[in-house]
Amino acid sequence: MHHDANHLPAGFRALLGDRRWAALVGSGVRRNHRAGEYLLRQNDRGGHLFALISGRVKVLAGLDGSQVLLSLRGAGDLVGEMAARGNSRRMASVQALDACTSCVLKRAEFDRFLHDHGAHGLLSDYLVGKLSETVPYQVQQFHFGPLQRVARLCFEVHSLADARQPDRARIPFSQEALAQALGMARSTVAEQIAVLRSSGALGPGPRLVVDDERALAAQAGAVPPS
Repeated sequence: MHHDANHLPAGFRALLGDRRWAALVGSGVRRNHRAGEYLLRQNDRGGHLFALISGRVKVLAGLDGSQVLLSLRGAGDLVGEMAARGNSRRMASVQALDACTSCVLKRAEFDRFLHDHGAHGLLSDYLVGKLSETVPYQVQQFHFGPLQRVARLCFEVHSLADARQPDRARIPFSQEALAQALGMARSTVAEQIAVLRSSGALGPGPRLVVDDERALAAQAGAVPPS
């Protein structure tokens, strides 16, 4: 799930290249999303997908009102691509972490783009890549201790931030939202946040703000930024 913080094109955009990405986002309807807005909801009917132009989203799924984080997506990624056909149902919900801009494409428009630009193989590569990111991530989340799980999520969210964002260091999660996303008790999350603050990885204050990215990477067991 990690994207390099050097802000080179990522996701499907990186596979397509700038020219074909511009053609893709020119094929649909541009839409802005507020932070916290749901782009998709689990069990809704499919029929369209989103190409994420800017911002970050979280992918959630669950039962009986509780939702667990499955993955994060950022600029250059597709969202809703697994249930883009009209007779399928969404397997997960997608919620904006920041103010986002996307391009909404109906399945027919997306299929036409893939055909016209010879991009079916690239879509297959993208889907395989996303699956290969998601499965190890879920396994890691199961085996990691509470501190590493909290640190890893903060690190991944931070890594997806656009360098041009003035508040790039802020993690747009409350402690309650972190607890829900990770399936942990809020008190446990609060204890791990205190450890991360005492280590210097996170700064003080009511909000979650990354103060030392290398220290956070160390706590997350992730590759530190170059």
